[in-house]
Amino acid sequence: MNSRHFWFPPVLAFLSGIVVAFILFKRLQPKSHFASPSNYGKFGEVMDYIQNYYFDTIDNEKLIEVTLATMLENLDPHSAYATAEENKRLTESLGGAFEGVGIQFNIMNDTVMVVQVVSGGPSEKAGIRAGDRIVSVNDSTIAGNGITNDQVFKLLRGKKHSKVKIGIHRPGFPDTYFFDITRDVIPTYTLDVAYMLDATTGYIKINQFGENTYNEFLDAVFGLKNKGMASLVLDLRGNSGGYLGTAINLCDEFLPKNDLIVYTEGRNMPENKIYATAIGNFEKGSLVVLIDDFSASASEIVAGAVQDNDRGWVVGRRSFGKGLVQQQFVLSDSSTIRLTVARYHTPSGRCIQRNYDNGTDNYYGDLLRRYEAGEMDNADSIKFDENLQYKTKKGRTVYGGGGIMPDFFVPLDRDSNAMAFNEIYNSGLLIEFTFNYANEHKSEILRQYPAAEDFVSKMTVSEATVNQFMQFYQNKGRKIPTMNSTSQKELRLWLKAFIGRNIYEENGFYPVINSTDKTILKALEVINKK
Repeated sequence: MNSRHFWFPPVLAFLSGIVVAFILFKRLQPKSHFASPSNYGKFGEVMDYIQNYYFDTIDNEKLIEVTLATMLENLDPHSAYATAEENKRLTESLGGAFEGVGIQFNIMNDTVMVVQVVSGGPSEKAGIRAGDRIVSVNDSTIAGNGITNDQVFKLLRGKKHSKVKIGIHRPGFPDTYFFDITRDVIPTYTLDVAYMLDATTGYIKINQFGENTYNEFLDAVFGLKNKGMASLVLDLRGNSGGYLGTAINLCDEFLPKNDLIVYTEGRNMPENKIYATAIGNFEKGSLVVLIDDFSASASEIVAGAVQDNDRGWVVGRRSFGKGLVQQQFVLSDSSTIRLTVARYHTPSGRCIQRNYDNGTDNYYGDLLRRYEAGEMDNADSIKFDENLQYKTKKGRTVYGGGGIMPDFFVPLDRDSNAMAFNEIYNSGLLIEFTFNYANEHKSEILRQYPAAEDFVSKMTVSEATVNQFMQFYQNKGRKIPTMNSTSQKELRLWLKAFIGRNIYEENGFYPVINSTDKTILKALEVINKK
C-alpha cells in the first residue's frame, strides 16, 4: 500500500514550516507546443525592447520571476512559481527542522487570513484561530498595504524563543486582539489525538495528511480496538490536505476491495482510477467523518469516498472545495513551478473544485462571503448547482461544484449566551494564566491524577482557581465582564483544558473540550441511531 506515494497540495503554505505537497505521477517531459516563435516570440520581443530601449537599469532576473509568478497565478488559484530560496525553506520544513509561529495563511484582499493553525504549535497555544485576520505585526499595520507572501514570512519567521506580537481581527467581534507569540520548533506529527469517546466509539483527529500519518493512524486504530472500539469518529476539521497517497491509504482502511476511492483526469493526463484493495482494518464498524469550511483537498477525498460509497456519514459544515491536482517541475536555477495538471473526482463523479473564474482574491474571499451569507449558521443558505447532481452507491443525491456538503449539518458554535466568556478567551490571558498555573502545580496535579484519563474524568476546577484567574485578569488591566451560567461553565471547561494541555499535552486537552463539542455530539447521535 505504501508504494502508492502520490502527493497532494494543502490549500496554502505553512508559515515557518512550509508543507507544500504535489501529486507525483511518472515524470512528465515538456512537450513541443511552444517550439515555434509564433507561440512564445511575443514574450521575447517585449524582453528585447525592454533590454534595448528602457530608460533605466533593469534586473532581468527579477522581471522574469515577476512575470512567471503572474502568469501562473492567472491560470488558477493553485498553480504557482517558487524561487530557489523559497524551495530551500520548503526543503527545511519537509525535513521537520523548522522554527516559527506555526500557521497556514493566505493573503486575501490585502489581508492575511489564517487558514490553519498547527496543532500544538506556538500560535495555537497563544490562542490564534483559523479564520483570524492578521492586521498588525509588532505594532506595524500590515493590512491594506499590498503585503506579499514573502514579506509575511520575513515578519513572522524567527528563531526559537524569540517573540512576535500579532494583532488580529476575529469574525463576529469588533475589536482588535493582540497576542504575544513565542516562536518554537513546529510539531511535525499529523495525528493530534486518539481516544475513546465512550465504551465503543473511538475518536481520531488528523490535522494534515503527511508522510507518517498512515502509520500513526494504524497505531491509533489498533490501540483503540484493544480498548473496545466498534465505531469511529474521524475528525478532519481544519485539515487542509497533504499527501494524496496517505488519503488513499486511509480510505482503503474503510472500504472493501474494488470500491472506487478517487480518480484524476486532465487534458494531458489519462484518467487514473484508484480502487480499494483487500487490505482494510476498519471496513465494518460505524464511521463518521467530521469536516468544516477549512477541510480541503485530501480531506475532501476521504470525506467524498466515504460519502459516495455510503460507507459512513459526513457531519459538520461544507468543506473548502479544492479539486485540482498539482505537479512540481524544477527549473534550471532550482526554482520551480507548481502546475495544475488534473482534476480529481470523487467516486460518484463529482469534481468539488469551487469556481475561480473571477480571480484568486475572489476565490479565497468565498470563505468570508459564506460567513456573511449565513452559511455557517444555516444549511439552507447553501446554494448548489442543480445541474451538478450525482448519486451515491445507494442512490442518495450529492452535489459537485463547491466542496463536500455534509449529510448532517452542524452550525458554527456561536452561543450568544457566552459572550462574556468569548471576551475573556479573545484576550489570550486564559492561556497565559494556565501556563503559569500548570507550572506551579504540576507535581501536585500529577500526584493526584497520574494519567491523562484520570485528569479528564476526575479533575474539577475549584472556585478558588476561578477567583485566582479573575484576579489575574483584572491585574492585567481588564474589566471583568458579567458572567452568566453559560460563560461560567465555558470558563471552567477551558481552564481545565489548557491546564491539561500544559501537563498531559493533547491527551489532556481534546477530551476536555470535545466533551461539549456540538459536532462530536452530533456524530455520537448519528452512530447511536445507526
